Parts: sequence; structure tokens; C-alpha cells
Amino acid sequence: MEPELDSNVRAPAPVRLPSDQDATGRSFDLAELDRLRSVLDSGVLTSTRGTQTPEYERRAAALTGRAHAVACSSGTAAVHAAVAVVDPEPGDEIVTTAITDMGAVTPILYQGAIPVFADVDPNSGMVTAESVLAAVSERTRAIIVTHLFGVPAEVDAIAASAHELGIPVIEDCAQAFLARRQGRAVGTFGAIGCYSSQQGKHFTTGEGGLVVADDAAIARRARVFVNKGWPYGEDSPDHEFIALNYRTTELQSAVANAQLDRLESGVGVRQRNVVRLAAALRDVPGVEIVPVADDDEATWWKVPLLVDPSVVPGGPGALAGRLADLGIASAPRYIQKPAFECRVIRDQQTFGSSRWPFTLARPDAVSYPRDRFAGTYSFLERVLVLPWNERYEDVHVDAVGAALQRAVTDCVGAA
Repeated sequence: MEPELDSNVRAPAPVRLPSDQDATGRSFDLAELDRLRSVLDSGVLTSTRGTQTPEYERRAAALTGRAHAVACSSGTAAVHAAVAVVDPEPGDEIVTTAITDMGAVTPILYQGAIPVFADVDPNSGMVTAESVLAAVSERTRAIIVTHLFGVPAEVDAIAASAHELGIPVIEDCAQAFLARRQGRAVGTFGAIGCYSSQQGKHFTTGEGGLVVADDAAIARRARVFVNKGWPYGEDSPDHEFIALNYRTTELQSAVANAQLDRLESGVGVRQRNVVRLAAALRDVPGVEIVPVADDDEATWWKVPLLVDPSVVPGGPGALAGRLADLGIASAPRYIQKPAFECRVIRDQQTFGSSRWPFTLARPDAVSYPRDRFAGTYSFLERVLVLPWNERYEDVHVDAVGAALQRAVTDCVGAA
């Protein structure tokens, strides 16, 4: 049945949307300047001797619901530290998702382990308890659960199954500050949680990361890892194991402390605006916001839409093209291909020509037949991601909603 569309829909008036890549979509004021001035006045910019970083870590631990937080230089550094805490043997496997930033995959290889990709739910783009268990083997050393777009994954069920198997869970919460799964904060289900404060995240320090945990030994190992294996402040310190300098700086932590003061209000704006957008899309056929489970609370890093190509001819690609004509940016597919199709994984481009650690892998662990990843391909072929930030006002949300209605009308009319 052909969708009913209003052929008289007019093109929305152009509106410049705030961008999280510049000042229009980021929230800074004198609070950041005051804290930065205090750091510069002190002359201490290193986190090993300053005061801003310990304050940031205390506040971040409380904010994320964990006993300990370790600040580091990026979200990738946070994931690397988490994998290093797990301390896999060469050739051990870590189950993860192929719909993620490569910065959450390459740390696995750097620690000598093999990334084993689980399929995802075709409507959420995230791993499930069923898909994770299907990817687990006797060599599985850890499971990474990624919460996409600020929407919680079903990490409770995954963590319960992993606990029975004695496998630690690492939560990648880089896109999910303050999100809650069944009333409980994401990042508190696994042994370790990882966060990012990169330029486009819920709050920004330009680059930055956090590792959070309840176990003091886990937190200590993460802290030592980001400090080149050196336990600052302890008696008789020594370089304990192979590690890198992934420290943050006092300047980053100063900005973070000021940003934390307005994080909750910024998340609230994102949430209210998504409710407004959902109302605008209610009568737009073939387009819906990725569903959020009952009793979950999404915090909307960006807004992922599912586009039905049987209703919207050309699917996300065609819709993105029409939106661009109307001045609205969007990203069809989110990532252009699953991680296992990228050269570093596909061609095993690692250390020189060695292919290590892939040379230690089980053949099935590095085989990626398309039928094994039906959910992954289905999600990527149907998702269209809208930029989003805390500086959007009603006029911006309404412009996006009107542009989507007009773009769908145009796609259908052109078919």
C-alpha cells in the first residue's frame, strides 16, 4: 500500500543547526576560564601533581555510580586500559561488536587478543545476550558491551550470563553518559566502564576518557597502566608491566570539572528535544527513532532513525541526500562498513608483516560470513543518524522534523 503523504508539504525555511564541532553546539562559559586560569597560575599542568584531576575523578566516580574513576587521555585509552586490566594471554578472545569506533577494537589487538564479533539486534544496532553467547568460546577472556547513541544495550542480561561463565564484562559508555538500563546506570553492570569526553560527546574536554570500577585492584591496575606501569605515590615504585603514557592533563580536567556542572541539564535538553522530534515524526511514514526499551532512559548522543526502504525509496542514502538539499546534515549507515571489513581486520594489518596476533586465532574466530551477521548488515542498511547536542532549541527540532517530512515526500514522489 502506498503511504499517504501531503503533496502540499512545503520545503522548510533553512535553519542553521548548532554543531558540536564548534561553539554553536558546545556549552562553555567563565567557569572553564576560571578553572583554567587557576591551573595556569599554579604552574602545574601535569595530572600527577595537580588538584583538578583528583577532583574530576572523585566527581566522575560519583556521577557514574562507581567507587573509583581513573581519568585518561581519550576514550580509546580508556578501552585500552580496561583490556589491559583484563590482561589477556596472547590469542585469547574478546567478544565485541562490529558497529563501533575502531578505537574500541584496536586496543584488543595491541594487547595480543583477538576481537571476536557478535551480531547485533537489527533494530538497536547493539549486541544481545543471545548473540554474545553465540560468539563465546573456551578462549573468551572478556566481553565488551557498547551502548550506542546514548541508548542502553541489554547489558543486564549479558552481564548475568557472563557472570555465570566467569567472564568479565567491559562496558563502552563513550556515547552514553547518564543513560540508565532498567533504572540502573549503564557502566555499573560490568566489572569496568569506559567513557569519553571527546569533542562531540555529552560533555567535552576536546579529548579525554574515564575508566570506572568498584574493585580497588581493578582501578589501581588501570591507573598504573595509564602511567606507563608506574604506581605514582606508592612506596618503592617500579615499572610493573608493559604500559603507555595515557595520562590526562590538568587543563583537560579543569574543563571537565566545569562541564560536569551542566551535564545533567544538557542531557535533559537532549531528551526533551527527542520527545518533540518523535511527535513531529508520528505521521511520517517509513521513519522512526530507534526504539528504547520500557524502563530504560536514553540520553541521546545522536539520534538514530530507522528508515524502511520499502516505504522510503532509496532508504537512508536517498533520504540523506534530500535532507542535505534542505540544509540538514545526517549520516546514513552511521559507519560505512562493519569493523571486520576494515583493512586492519580484513587484511590483518597489524605489526609489520607478521599479522600477529591473528596468527594465534581460531579459524572460526576470524571468519566473517555475511549470514552470521544478518542483524549487523540490516541495521547499517536502514539507519540514518542525525547530529544532536544540548544547544538545540525548538526552532531547530522543528526544522529537522519538517525537513524529514519534506524529504520523505520527495523520495516517494521521485520513485
